[in-house]
Amino acid sequence: MDARSSKAAEIASRPYNNLLRRLNPADYALITPHLTTEAASGNELLYNPGDDVQVVHFPCGPSLATFLVANEDGRDVETILVGREGAVGGIVSEGYLPAYTRIVVKFGGPFARIHVGKLEAAKRSSPSLSNIFARYADCMLAQIFQSTACNAIHSIEQRTAKWILAAMERTDGDDSVPLTHEQLATLLGVGRSYASRVIQSFKAQGVIETRRGSILVRNREGLKLRGCLCNDSVRAHFEEVLRGVYPTEEAESGAESGPPPRSRL
Repeated sequence: MDARSSKAAEIASRPYNNLLRRLNPADYALITPHLTTEAASGNELLYNPGDDVQVVHFPCGPSLATFLVANEDGRDVETILVGREGAVGGIVSEGYLPAYTRIVVKFGGPFARIHVGKLEAAKRSSPSLSNIFARYADCMLAQIFQSTACNAIHSIEQRTAKWILAAMERTDGDDSVPLTHEQLATLLGVGRSYASRVIQSFKAQGVIETRRGSILVRNREGLKLRGCLCNDSVRAHFEEVLRGVYPTEEAESGAESGPPPRSRL
């Protein structure tokens, strides 16, 4: 086995999280003794507002986590989805800072986990490891900015298409997304009946079908035409700042190619 094949095999043996697979072997060796992998179920609570953030969670494979902000009317509004491109909790903090939002498992599956203190110790000993997480924090912030703008200027229909496509990108390209009407309504910040009307409209246009507890996309290009360009903007920023991490076929095939971009933090 040549050096390239050996490196590819080593990366493939890691948890299926693009951020972890983006680390060079020396940096990954610093954290791997402290990583654990556990299965999490959908709707499992990771953090409530005010909780001490003691563990970093890396969604693996089709697993998704979501940030929810509570409003005065009792509704939760989801801000961003985090899948195998990243991590939630204690990304750049140097101690046990309180969580601001509720962080919940959106789609269940495997999560790799590491104690914040262990990750901070590894980052202190490796500037390159610290740089990777700083650049990921920049990407996450861009995702939040884009979500804020999207909520302000785009229609419910455009945002519905965007969220379904965002979930698809993070579930191994599967056309069946385990997304219920109620979950979609939370993503959109609207009532369930409103979300259901949009879904029925998309069904009538032949773009999607619904199954119990999931949405089946029949026409991906048609869905893209009905959406906004927010996902594309976020993907482009990921590829510029942290190439190979955003969960697309093109990004994953080039995850280890090219020099890393300069940190923006």
